[in-house]
Amino acid sequence: MSPALRAAEAGPALVASALSVGYQREVVVENIALELGRGRVLALVGTNGSGKSTFLKTIAGLIPPLSGSIEVLGGRPLAAPAKVAYMGQFHPSSGALPLRAIDVVRMARFAKLGLVGRRGSEDEEAVRVAMEIMGVTEFARSPLNTLSGGQRQRVFIAQAFARDAELILLDEPATNLDLPSRETYRRLIREAAARGTAVVVATHDIEEAVACDYALLLAHRVVAFGRGREVLRAETLLSTFGIVGRYQEGGVVVVEREHGHDCE
Repeated sequence: MSPALRAAEAGPALVASALSVGYQREVVVENIALELGRGRVLALVGTNGSGKSTFLKTIAGLIPPLSGSIEVLGGRPLAAPAKVAYMGQFHPSSGALPLRAIDVVRMARFAKLGLVGRRGSEDEEAVRVAMEIMGVTEFARSPLNTLSGGQRQRVFIAQAFARDAELILLDEPATNLDLPSRETYRRLIREAAARGTAVVVATHDIEEAVACDYALLLAHRVVAFGRGREVLRAETLLSTFGIVGRYQEGGVVVVEREHGHDCE
């Protein structure tokens, strides 16, 4: 059976209905409604503070929804932690503990192994492949806090993909990456989707969003949701970023910045 057929039979990876997300009683974004199939990539597009990270944390089960409903891989968030990989913007392990790069990537396998499980050849191979693809093998045994920002980011991306998850959540993964590393991680996303994995990536990069299957534009509210090339229009970019844009030779370019328009 092909990965696409298996993904279709497994049901959607993510379903949100009348969903409000936020912290305690403070709503950041309300009325999110969408369905994401397995093998599909969704871009969360918006400025810093627009609600992208809050929605990702809700999907990951790190914060509870304020109202509405959300299903992740057919159950509640955190019901199947081994099947979900989450890469946040902030990593408490970056300097607090004397961890090596390889230790961080190996953490990806903990959810599958449990508290007393021992790593096997399959686990080590997943770690090795992810580190090799992201180009971090050469400093595998270097303390994480001795690495540059870009090197650390590549380590955390390797960790996310070493999990072999059914749903991957990435919060601004391109931060501090050079152009070759950006292309590598985007290739990883495409390959994961081809295997039936669903991916949700938070970004403010319009070009990256255009390449995804779907885009959800946020500005403390839902501006638009749909196919990337259909929803990334001048009026939606204005509402999301305070800019006007247009397509040119297959890409989105900024034409004009509107002064006095605040999306934060």
